[in-house]
Amino acid sequence: MAVMATLIITEKSSQAKDLRAALGDRYGRILPAEGHLLRLAEPDEVNPDWKRWSPTLLKPDGLYPTKPDSGGNKTAKLAAIKAALKGCDQVILATDCDREGQLIGQEILEHLGFRGRVQRALFTAQDPKTIRDAFAKLKPNNELRPLYEAAVARQQADQIFNLSLTRTATKTLLAPGTRGVIGIGRVKTPTLSIVCLRELEIRNFKPEDYFEVVATATAAGGSFLMRHAPPPKDRIKDRARAEAIARAADGHGGPLSVTVEDRRQAPPKLYDLPALQKTCGQRWGWTADRTLEVAQELYDGEGKKLITYPRAEARYLSENQIADVPAIAGALTRLRGFAHLDISRPVIRRGKSGHFCDKALEGVSHHAIVPNVNVLDDLESRLNRLTDDEKRLYALICRSYLAAVMPDYEYRQTTVLMNVPVEGKPVVFRAVGRIPLKLGWKAAFGSAETDGKPDEKEEEQTLPPLTDGEPARLSEPRVEAKRTQAPPRYNEGTLVDAMQNAWRFVEDLALRDRLKEAKGIGTPATRAEIIKGLRRQNLLGADGKWLVPTPAGLQLFETLRGAAPTLVDPGTTALWEMRLDEVVVGRADFRSVIDGIADEAERLIGVLVGNQGSAVDLGVRGGPIRAGRGAGRRRSTSPRAAGAPPRPRTRKAAAAAVGVDGEAPKTPRRSRKAKAAPEVPGSIGPVADAVPPSPAAPSIGARRKAPTDKMVAFARSLADRKGVELSDTVLQDFDSCRQFLDQHAR
Repeated sequence: MAVMATLIITEKSSQAKDLRAALGDRYGRILPAEGHLLRLAEPDEVNPDWKRWSPTLLKPDGLYPTKPDSGGNKTAKLAAIKAALKGCDQVILATDCDREGQLIGQEILEHLGFRGRVQRALFTAQDPKTIRDAFAKLKPNNELRPLYEAAVARQQADQIFNLSLTRTATKTLLAPGTRGVIGIGRVKTPTLSIVCLRELEIRNFKPEDYFEVVATATAAGGSFLMRHAPPPKDRIKDRARAEAIARAADGHGGPLSVTVEDRRQAPPKLYDLPALQKTCGQRWGWTADRTLEVAQELYDGEGKKLITYPRAEARYLSENQIADVPAIAGALTRLRGFAHLDISRPVIRRGKSGHFCDKALEGVSHHAIVPNVNVLDDLESRLNRLTDDEKRLYALICRSYLAAVMPDYEYRQTTVLMNVPVEGKPVVFRAVGRIPLKLGWKAAFGSAETDGKPDEKEEEQTLPPLTDGEPARLSEPRVEAKRTQAPPRYNEGTLVDAMQNAWRFVEDLALRDRLKEAKGIGTPATRAEIIKGLRRQNLLGADGKWLVPTPAGLQLFETLRGAAPTLVDPGTTALWEMRLDEVVVGRADFRSVIDGIADEAERLIGVLVGNQGSAVDLGVRGGPIRAGRGAGRRRSTSPRAAGAPPRPRTRKAAAAAVGVDGEAPKTPRRSRKAKAAPEVPGSIGPVADAVPPSPAAPSIGARRKAPTDKMVAFARSLADRKGVELSDTVLQDFDSCRQFLDQHAR
């Protein structure tokens, strides 16, 4: 009997490497994809009439067919898989176990027409034990057919919805005489909405004055401050009232109510990508893209590979990874920065309230970001290759992991209350003191901040020895005038967090719950690109580290909120997810879901065409838009517009530029190597974190950067070929050079 030949397909090269290490060749040959090896056909590849932009529903009679994608090394990867399939009877799909991972693997087999046996390996961690367990429990791939169909529905619906409405908005809302693309997307437009709503909240905020009263309390053991500070709803807004309380407190004596509690606090959750982006944005002013770029280099940089997959969407580890704790903790505490930590007896916290939880990883592709257990033997040599920013980020991830396996932080909290009668009613003065008993996990962070829940905001102080019921006297009262503050603007990290928690912006309870389950709008892999796309389109700008909507962004938001509120509502994603859920459980046909979303897109096209609101001025002047080859493509932003970004080099970047968002193709991306920085004194650990942070992104009005050498060379060749003048400004200014290329590269 002939032996059945088997091919294993993974989603990326790192997966293939881990599978080879865990399995050898016992199951068959292992070949990686590179995220999506296929793209959907462009509208004009399906219907030539769709080459010209117009307010039209771009829905083919059937589905958009798939085409080989030529980005990166995709052509070679697809060719290798195609050749291997010719000699195979069986395929095992070992791509990520989520909806998009199922699509990445299965669309290859569908495109190439493979008709052999297909099995599925499902795992959320890539340690050898987890991989071997998954391959011992292979499932028939047809059991996951509904998951694949839901992914197809999401992909097709995004293409139809986003491209159709981007073209419609551009043709109907763009101000005459201006150029650009008004990108509309199921994720992009609600993200703009989140920033605009915050901006309007800040602009409309009316500060209110309020008052608190502070007095010195003197007891047998010493003196301390007590404060009357009612909660926000009961704040004192009348100074006369505050002064009356101060007069009543002056000289008042009475018993103290003293409560002493021993409390403990567990360490914060491990990092997923959004939490990491939020922390780096708050602490160092990094953009979301910068955080991902540095993390990607730590993950797959040459000679590094120090952390696990950075596009993580969970803050838990699998229970199999408990076995790695002694090795990782032992290796890290041999580094000088962590040598003071005693983790000889790690604390393992299981379940959703802890850090190791298989149930919390169900339906999730990637566990939390932690140090890579497979490179501990030569850790020092790898650390020597890191730049300052890479050391800083690696130290943060190490601290998070070490804290997770250390004891709770224990402290003693003393709360002191005293009632002061004012006009016959008691007014409460309060003081709080906290004494650390055991630092526990906080020792891993030292003076560095954590991303855990903030402690109580009331002022803490060192209290003298006090007993419940002992007398004390108040003196020296004073009234403190305070003022309410507007909420802060978003930086890129906090905006990523808002996108993940977009349920907060939805009123419908069912939609809120589903948006929580979906982990918000966008994915960890796409959110940074979506923000970049909004900035490229001049819908968002920057004021230092803060994101602000441009006049065009606010104008577009107001126009859409009035004419087509569905487009700016994060709840739209929740509705989509609920429809896709029905496909997964077999209650709906995926084609009917696509048809339903297309019907909604057609309705919105009609609304925008009939809108008589003010036109949106993107701030770029020029002639009319000319629809050329590939207009509205996922891989380019054609028609090119003066002042629009250069042609994106990746499909995902292009998708962000024109409004195709949501679950963009998951393509493992090697970041550009950061320029080597001076060696950080000391080793990885708290010392590394003391390095001054990288400067924040330049604000609006900062000095413009020069064009790249390739842009200049292309501009010179165009000028020579077309006989046009090439000014010094074009050769020295990035935006001017880009506009020159947009104008003449046709």
